[in-house]
Amino acid sequence: MFEVTTRLPGRLGRTGVITTPHGVIKTPAFIAVGTHAEVKYMLPADVHATGAQGMLSNAYHLSRRAAEIDAAGGLAAYSGWNAPTVTDSGGFQVMSLGSGLGKVISMDATAAHQSRQAKPENERLARVSDEGVTFRHPTDGKVEVFTPESSMQIQHQIGADIMMAFDELTSIDDDHAYNTRALERTRLWAERCLIEHEHLTKQRAGRPYKALYGVLQGARFEDLRRKAACDLGAMDFDGFGLGGAFNKEQLDDILQWCNSELPENKPRHLLGLSRPDDIFIGAEHGADTFDCVAPTREARHGRIYTLDGDINIRNAQFTNDAGLLDSGCDCATCQAGHTRGEIRKLLKSAVPEERVQAFNLASIHNVRFTVRLVDEIRAAIDGGEFDGYKQAWLKRYYG
Repeated sequence: MFEVTTRLPGRLGRTGVITTPHGVIKTPAFIAVGTHAEVKYMLPADVHATGAQGMLSNAYHLSRRAAEIDAAGGLAAYSGWNAPTVTDSGGFQVMSLGSGLGKVISMDATAAHQSRQAKPENERLARVSDEGVTFRHPTDGKVEVFTPESSMQIQHQIGADIMMAFDELTSIDDDHAYNTRALERTRLWAERCLIEHEHLTKQRAGRPYKALYGVLQGARFEDLRRKAACDLGAMDFDGFGLGGAFNKEQLDDILQWCNSELPENKPRHLLGLSRPDDIFIGAEHGADTFDCVAPTREARHGRIYTLDGDINIRNAQFTNDAGLLDSGCDCATCQAGHTRGEIRKLLKSAVPEERVQAFNLASIHNVRFTVRLVDEIRAAIDGGEFDGYKQAWLKRYYG
């Protein structure tokens, strides 16, 4: 259930509340990414301490543990998170496991498209057909077939509060013609997801209801984005995921195209973006929740978020720096007094346990930084101060 509480005058932005079986999410909100049912190098207590209101995991990566997670009572209990949870469908892997080694290969592609994307058989990790996607697992080479139906079955076993419909994520290089075909395939998959979701909901009537979001694709093309929003918006989804490959300079246009067509009374999740300018654009143009692995991934590589711009803690200039990661930060790392010089030393240590400690401390900081930003945006919208807050924040951060 979703309720809008405040609207941004003259724009699509709003604040609201999503109610789930494991608690409420006040929106806009940043959802921490725990791909494998845990946020990397953070304990559930660490994530809770950042103020994160939800955790997103990946159905493809958890598919082999789905029965085990089901037996444990679902993702929230299994992970020890015990708060709102979300699962992606595996649609992202259509692109990442395919084009990551030279493009997804589509069985129904035109000869020209097939020629442009063709790779040796041993490099193809994903193959798309109208029925679904055949994956070759990147670790053991086992062939696995994902369909809209199996994605729903796996996600119901995993038991997140919010699930995503199975979709085809295209590459940023794919043209309008291919995106048109892929969008129609995603529309048909969405219908199949809804049918299977309804069947499984009835079959598992003793379990709390799982919300299902339809995922909008259409790449950088306005006609396809608006078509996707109209097509999926007319279906009985509980909310919508905003996905796709595009240049980030187009984000505001794409959100405007999609969210001006989607129902206003259902939540919208912006998939895979967390840079501050993207979050401001998303919130202003009607995105309600966000997720991205970047805050923790970048933390492990020494990129630390500060209000005056990001720093690379691995640089020599921070060797003896006695300052906090970010002056005035309220994260557990900064509140405990860990310094830049200390964390740099741990990060560059030859001792694995010390590097793990650095990953933990830096990840706590970056996740809290991102959560706090979105929380402050929510408060600014509620207080009628969004434009002033946005201008001052971005001016300081980007210099």
